[in-house]
Amino acid sequence: MATRIAWAAIPILMFSVLASSAQSQQSGPAKNTSEAVAPAPVHDISGTWMPANGPKDGIQVNGVKAMPADGKPEHTPPFTPYGLKVYQSHKPLAGYTAVQTAFNNDPREACEPVGFPRIMFYNFRETQIMQDSSKVTVLYSYANIWRDIFFDGREIKPVDGGVTINGDFRESRWYGYSVGRWVDDTTFVSDVYGTMPDDRVWLDEAGRPASDKLHVIEEFHRASPDRLELTVTIDDPKIYMKPWIAMNKFPMKLEDSHIDVQDMYCSPIEIKKYNTEIGDASSGITK
Repeated sequence: MATRIAWAAIPILMFSVLASSAQSQQSGPAKNTSEAVAPAPVHDISGTWMPANGPKDGIQVNGVKAMPADGKPEHTPPFTPYGLKVYQSHKPLAGYTAVQTAFNNDPREACEPVGFPRIMFYNFRETQIMQDSSKVTVLYSYANIWRDIFFDGREIKPVDGGVTINGDFRESRWYGYSVGRWVDDTTFVSDVYGTMPDDRVWLDEAGRPASDKLHVIEEFHRASPDRLELTVTIDDPKIYMKPWIAMNKFPMKLEDSHIDVQDMYCSPIEIKKYNTEIGDASSGITK
């Protein structure tokens, strides 16, 4: 998948010391030109959002943004013995344990759904958020996936094999079941349960695992009209000994509402074409 990067030229203006001195003498004391920042709208996180530091910031190729897989102890999640065993069985294409393409076992490479929460940790680019009186809907550019986060008072409880919603059983699914609430005028918090078991999905590009016992806490904080901060906490007692933060106030900026969001898909035909025309040195099919 091609990533387009636009580089902005930055003009550099040079002034002489004498000219600057003369201008300051004529203008007198500097005026305070700062303006008050407009408050964020109340109970509204809707809009089309892009990583504020550019689209590459959302790719997270070396693992989740706040905990990259670089081998440093402070960036190593607190694995349970079982979680560490699962992690060591994964052969990712990214991070410090990365392998060559032919030897990976990432389910994404077979075009399996990336699932939740990996949809936020892989090619997390333009993201559209819409809301009505009962739910917030999040639409991701990768694979045109969407999720509904209901705040209509429904009760969700994790159980073996899925969840119960108002007492009715629902089996585990790729993107789980989400319920949310406004904790203040500009902060919306979501709890997600009922995701797929650890043999079906990975947490991130670096091969960190997730299980069907996963509980994800998302916090969407609208800091200003054009800035959204996303914090994601991972709580999976089967895989990790304690909760840990995968994204910490990840900044997103509001885009023009008329933007045509690019779609991105995993395509077996495109993968085959790549391996045929370009190849992977470890597989012996190079050209």
